[in-house]
Amino acid sequence: MGRLFDGPWPIVIIIIVALLLFAAPKLPAMARSLGQSMRILKSEVKEMKNDGKDTASSGQSASSGAEQPVEGKVIPPKGAGRADGDAGPSSHA
Repeated sequence: MGRLFDGPWPIVIIIIVALLLFAAPKLPAMARSLGQSMRILKSEVKEMKNDGKDTASSGQSASSGAEQPVEGKVIPPKGAGRADGDAGPSSHA
């Protein structure tokens, strides 16, 4: 007599039948969600490829010229620069 779990196919069929019996009402929503996720993934991959091309073309032109200095303001961490222990005007009530 044949054994039920000799191969993977009987197990796969049992899982599919159980999925159809217990999750049938949720299948359309799951399929819709999967399709939406695939569209988002596809658009993000396409955008990443386009960003890579833009960066490569602008990176070559920027590297050929001299480095441009970056201007900015250095902000010390909170509480730094106060040697007398005064926390500032906000601590006075």
